[in-house]
Formats: sequence, structure tokens, C-alpha cells
Amino acid sequence: MDIAILGAGIAGASAALALHQQGHRVRLYERRSTLTTLGAGIVLWPNASFVLEQLGLLPEVAAVSGRPRAMLRLDPTGAPLGGVDVVALNALMGHGSHSILRRDLHAILLEHLASQGIAITLGRRAEGIESLGDGHAMVRFADGARISADLVIGADGRNHSVARRYVVGDSTPVYQGFVNWVGVAESTSALVDEVAIYDYWGVGERFGIVAVTPHKVYWAGAKAVDIDEATSQDSPKPLLEKMFEAWAEPIRDVLRATPGDTIRTIAVHDLDPIPVWHRDNVVLIGDAAHAPLPTSGQGACQALEDAWHLARILAEHEELASALTAFTHLRSAKTAAITEGGRAFAQSLFTTDEGRCHARNESAKAADPIAAVQGMAKLWGAELPLNGVPSQRRIEP
Repeated sequence: MDIAILGAGIAGASAALALHQQGHRVRLYERRSTLTTLGAGIVLWPNASFVLEQLGLLPEVAAVSGRPRAMLRLDPTGAPLGGVDVVALNALMGHGSHSILRRDLHAILLEHLASQGIAITLGRRAEGIESLGDGHAMVRFADGARISADLVIGADGRNHSVARRYVVGDSTPVYQGFVNWVGVAESTSALVDEVAIYDYWGVGERFGIVAVTPHKVYWAGAKAVDIDEATSQDSPKPLLEKMFEAWAEPIRDVLRATPGDTIRTIAVHDLDPIPVWHRDNVVLIGDAAHAPLPTSGQGACQALEDAWHLARILAEHEELASALTAFTHLRSAKTAAITEGGRAFAQSLFTTDEGRCHARNESAKAADPIAAVQGMAKLWGAELPLNGVPSQRRIEP
């Protein structure tokens, strides 16, 4: 097929590679004039590592990644609140977990697109999609250009997705009440003791540190704030240093090691789950289809899963309509569960009620670590042929 993909982020780029492997002709259109990434870093959990292995990218990803051994939950002083044994999770799911800077993952994807001769047209902002009345649609760009293809894939993100608006009539994201300030810190001295995920919980505030090496980490500081306040800070570093000045020492070290002009402010939005991901020959993937909060830990991982599943399902169906229906049926319930789980976790993290925060922390300390690992493996491994997680396991709507 001739396939046009709107968006050259992680979802669009990985889908292009997966579809190219199946012999399809693929072209990408990116609204930005340069290929940049939002966010600081990503944990590629075992389900994402499986997909990267299928795409032939895992060795390169592993070469620039950390291998976190644990996710440690802590209070602002650094006192433990329990956590997750990542080594046990990896063993159960049969693949490793990798911590990587988002820019490094994107660079690997782009290098492989270039090596396969897959073209990306930059500065091509889609303005609308119009039905041609024959089961096909045409994309209209801001510069007046128009394209059509056998299949149009909307990988154009959670904000202002033209493809989502065409499929479901609305593409308005929902502000979830908190802001993330994100950055990358590097230092000649160790910033953390080990390659792990450090998750500090306060009252309406959170600070997460993910190590790639002990000397290189990415981080996110977060606070429950009104959306107007969320976007009012031009230079957030002094604000963050004051906000977290009484928190554990690694947080202060990380903030000191981060250049102030590299910190990004993100008012965190997601999208409500939808039951239909396609209309005519247009299908949604990645954040355009399901945009979970960062508290889900699965945004990029599910985008990679979309890419692998879509290519596989297209190969199994002769009719495009039946393939897109099957793809939606396979993916919608799992991604909806992840979206709702991320929202529930965010509500517990960003409550400003001290009593609820205390109860949350006590519950975290009392949680069964084995059951936690098993629950993560069950949800994240659903629909994938992973060790200990049968591929036929379904997340019911």
C-alpha cells in the first residue's frame, strides 16, 4: 500500500519502520520545521523492548540506555515508601527495561528511516482531512498542498490532532490539574547512587529522577496548580529550587546540575479514551489515539506497540476496513485501562489533602511487591507474545 503518516515522532517513525518492513511504501509529514522532541526521557519497559527487538533497534537502544534495577518510592526526606523490583518484572516478562533520553531514542529512529530511504517532509502542517466519498480521504495542508494515500495514519499527537478530529469529531485534550517541569542533568560527580528510578511523593507535589548512568539523569518535578499559573513562569529553575529546597539532597543536586534554559514547562493534558480509532482509510495511533498521563509510564511504550500491531494486522487482512476494525478492537481496551490507571495514580499523587497523602504512603509501604510486579506484567504484557504473559490474554472493555 501507499501509506502517508502525519507526524514523525516516536509513534509515526516506529510505524513507518514497521510498515516498511512489510513492504509498504511509506511517507511521513511533520508539522514542525525541525525534528525536535518534547519531554526529557523515557523508560522503555519490557513490552517496548519486545517491539524494539522486532524492529531490529534494540541493540542500538541498549547501547545508549541505562538498565534500572528498581523503582524506589520515597517521601520528600528520602524515607522509603516501597517500590518495584524491575529485575523481577523483566524476568517475568522476558525482556529488559531501558532508561533513555527521548532525543537519543528519536535519533535512532530517524537514522533508520534515513537508511531505509523513508522520506520525511518537514514544515508540512495538516489543516484538515476531507472525505472523498469512496472510502478514502484527502489531507489538506496549510501551504495548500493536498495528498491522498491508500492509508492515512494519524500520529499527530495529543494537541491539535487533525486526524483525531476527522475520526471522532473532537481533538481537545483535557488538563489534569498538574504541571511537569522536565530536564536533563549531567555531572562529573555522581548524582544518584545507582541506576534506578527514584520517585519522591509530597503533598500535591512530586519529583522523579530516572538514571541513565549515575552521572546522567532525566527528571520531572511536578505540582498541582491552576492551568493559568502553570504557564506563567518564564524561568522555572529558581521556582523549582525554592519549591524543593527542603527535599532530599539528590533532588537539589539534580536541579543544580541542570542548565536553567533547558528546563521545559509542560501543562499536563491527556485525552479521553475513544471506542473508534478509524474512519474511512484514516487510522489513529500513539497520542492521537490514546494519550495517557506520564504517571502511566506507558506513553511511548504504547506508541511502539501500536506500530508493531498495526503492521502485523495489516499483513493478516486482505480488506483495509476489517484490518482497521481489528486493530481498534485489539488496542482500545488495553490503552483505555492504561489511561484510566494513569489518571487514578495522578489523583493520588497530586491531592493536596494531607490525610489522603498519608494514607496513600501507608498503602504504598504495605503493598505486596510480588503482586505489584505481577499486575504490571499482566497489563503491560497483554496482547504480546511475552514470556509468562500469553499473547491471547485480553483486557476486557
